[in-house]
Amino acid sequence: MLNTLYKKLAALLFLLLTAVGACLIWLYIYTAEMYEQEVSQRLNATLAGHIVSDSLPIKNGAVDQSALDSIFHMLMIINPGIEVYLLDAGGKILAYSAPPEKIKRDSVDLKPIIQFLASGAKPLIKGSDPRHLSRQKIFSAAPIPAEGPREGYLYVILGGEAYDSTADMIQGSYFLKIGLTGLSVALVIALLAGLWLLSLVTRRVGKLSAIMHNFLSDAKSADFVMRYPAPEHPRDEIDALGRTFNIMADKIDTQLAELKSNDTKRRELIANVSHDLRTPLTSLQGYLETLMLKQDTLSDEEKQKYLQIVTGHSQRLGQLVTELFELAKLDSVETLLHIEPFSMGELVQDVVQKYQLTAVNKGIQLKSNFGEDLPSAYGDIGLIQRVLENLIDNAIRYTSAGGSITVDLTSNKDNIAVKIIDTGCGIEKEELPHIFDRFYRSKREDKERSYNSGLGLAITKRILSLHGSDIAADSDVDQGTTFTFELPAQTI
Repeated sequence: MLNTLYKKLAALLFLLLTAVGACLIWLYIYTAEMYEQEVSQRLNATLAGHIVSDSLPIKNGAVDQSALDSIFHMLMIINPGIEVYLLDAGGKILAYSAPPEKIKRDSVDLKPIIQFLASGAKPLIKGSDPRHLSRQKIFSAAPIPAEGPREGYLYVILGGEAYDSTADMIQGSYFLKIGLTGLSVALVIALLAGLWLLSLVTRRVGKLSAIMHNFLSDAKSADFVMRYPAPEHPRDEIDALGRTFNIMADKIDTQLAELKSNDTKRRELIANVSHDLRTPLTSLQGYLETLMLKQDTLSDEEKQKYLQIVTGHSQRLGQLVTELFELAKLDSVETLLHIEPFSMGELVQDVVQKYQLTAVNKGIQLKSNFGEDLPSAYGDIGLIQRVLENLIDNAIRYTSAGGSITVDLTSNKDNIAVKIIDTGCGIEKEELPHIFDRFYRSKREDKERSYNSGLGLAITKRILSLHGSDIAADSDVDQGTTFTFELPAQTI
């Protein structure tokens, strides 16, 4: 039955208020009873003394029965609830105004009486009740005689059997009934108000729970639009929890979208790898079978031509496998960078020199541009060399004869900026965001360029990402492309 937070809190609140209410009612009744007895004892503290002074019930050690009967008669008229007992000097009951069959004691403890006479009923003092073996009641007492040798005591019980039980006291007190009724109504109102306030609080918890449940139920759907309406500045822990859930849900949505995107890319990668591996392998197999079957009929020139084709496909196949392993290594958590200061100018010169012959053969001008005061750069020199090789190789591939490629280096206080500028065919604006994706090929690639694996720029981006840097591309169709990245500079 208690299957919701609201029901559990409501049950706890009900039990708490019930316990508190019971304690308050008991405390109210107890204090009211004690207050009534205290007031009654203080108001009647001199009652026994006045009776003794008006009519002495003991004379010369003997009970004056006529005086005692007169006292009993007078008190019964004034207050029927009063009980009068005549005690000797040791506390033994000599006479009383109650029915004989109801008297349970034959003596009264004198200690409360002596304390009463000494303090004047301050604070509340209770004495023995002759009608009960253990019960105590408020009283008034006076020595007999008031002056001289003590012969006994007049012991007056102020609350008789009419006030023996709490129920009788409540039933007989109009204001106590009003007070208890008001207290009960206040507790009921407090309970209802508490339940209403709990509903306000748990309503938001329930809403958040429903949103989470719906989010979990819709986990297989494509769109997650339901969020907890948390304010910008959380008012309490529930708003903070809702805000945290929204952040978590957004992150899950993003991760799911990335997983779907990665799954799509994985499928494309498998298809592209299969295609890029199958093409050179098929060509290798075909030309090798041709050489085996027709080796006696082919001329030396034809054999040499076939062997050159086979060698080219073998090199492309080896390059693709190497790049796949290289990218897998860069993606692994085991990749360690050997960061050290190195001369960026010297590295650029070496890489430019490496590709100079290839550029000349294609009719492309390849040059570098940087000042003599260029500071050293921080990075893994081997991986940065790979970045430059990929970018220059890519620029040569997409630049026609008569074009130019420039490697430009500039520095500021903290960084060295590297730009590879070519005058090639350029890249369509809508393709720029995708050129660093794995196995991505431009739509404008011709048949010769289709042999490109599409991993060079992906490797480049990954290397720079490991260095805490990024790479940007700016291009205009038929005007050329500029790749830019930065590395930290060594400062003095």
